[in-house]
Amino acid sequence: MKKYLLPPKNSYKANMHCHTTVSDGKLSPEEVKEAYKANGYSIVAYTDHDILVPHPELRDEDFLPLNSFEAEFSDTAESFPGFRKTAHLCFIALDEDNVTMPFFHRTKYLVGHGAEYLDKVKFDENLPDFERNYSPECVNEAIRIAREKGFFITYNHPVWSLERYEQYSKYHGMHAMEIYNGSCITAGYDDVNSHVYDEMMLMGKNVGCLGGDDNHNGKPFGNPKCDSFKAFTVIKADKLEYKAVTDALLKGDYYASNGPEISEIYFENDTVTVKCPSAEKITMSTGYRASGAVYREKGKKLTDAKFPVKNRGNFVRFCVYDKYGNCAYSRAYTHKEIYEGIEE
Repeated sequence: MKKYLLPPKNSYKANMHCHTTVSDGKLSPEEVKEAYKANGYSIVAYTDHDILVPHPELRDEDFLPLNSFEAEFSDTAESFPGFRKTAHLCFIALDEDNVTMPFFHRTKYLVGHGAEYLDKVKFDENLPDFERNYSPECVNEAIRIAREKGFFITYNHPVWSLERYEQYSKYHGMHAMEIYNGSCITAGYDDVNSHVYDEMMLMGKNVGCLGGDDNHNGKPFGNPKCDSFKAFTVIKADKLEYKAVTDALLKGDYYASNGPEISEIYFENDTVTVKCPSAEKITMSTGYRASGAVYREKGKKLTDAKFPVKNRGNFVRFCVYDKYGNCAYSRAYTHKEIYEGIEE
């Protein structure tokens, strides 16, 4: 019996972390759409800082904007910004009609041009202002509220945020984390977060992994320091419709990448097969001291790899590398998920 872990559905390239002139980005939402469509993207989550401004006017048959925003929880007790820890999370509405901020403050936490767009923000006026502080209790309360109100939540760029195990181990309820943040890496931060992701899985958080540009576009396209088109998420969905895409996010039908592609991943006879158009190397990581690697043979193409997964710890995940060292990262699949409904 073949069981798909990453189904062979339509592939939609997405930027799940983006800033525009609605907050502190340099390009308008329309300019972002134009640039990303020209580079093969079908989806952009407009995660401007602290303000949810939907962009239904940008929707067309080949492009889907997601209703979203990013919120920061910063250690303001630290006076020097270079030492200030902060937790950044993106909140993506699961329903196209959900355009209400799950938590909001009428006067605080606005970045860049945010104050100019307050008239476009919807929030529950019967609720008090949501006061933020840098504590796991506050972060977890924001996550709890947002989940109850229908949002998909991601944890972002822990290296840039100066957060370590002591901080992120106490956050609960996010759906996914950024395994690769394009803007931070472009700026010189080592925000490739495979180790953090594995730690979260070992803690039992069972989250997915995303790639996002976090683009602000301070440099022009073509400049090596331009922070667009560096990292992306490929969402496997039946069609380019809002609910189909967010359902795929909830199911975990996606992977992160900064270049390579993954066609499908399936389980059969205690073995997982990873298929791709082309690779230099395909690897398996696990939740304990076991791994696997398949390399391209000279003069041949590498388009698939098989890995035994029985008794390989509590989870496995897979990476597809090209000849330049770029990587596509599958999410982690737990042993329970793989074998559910299948007799061992």
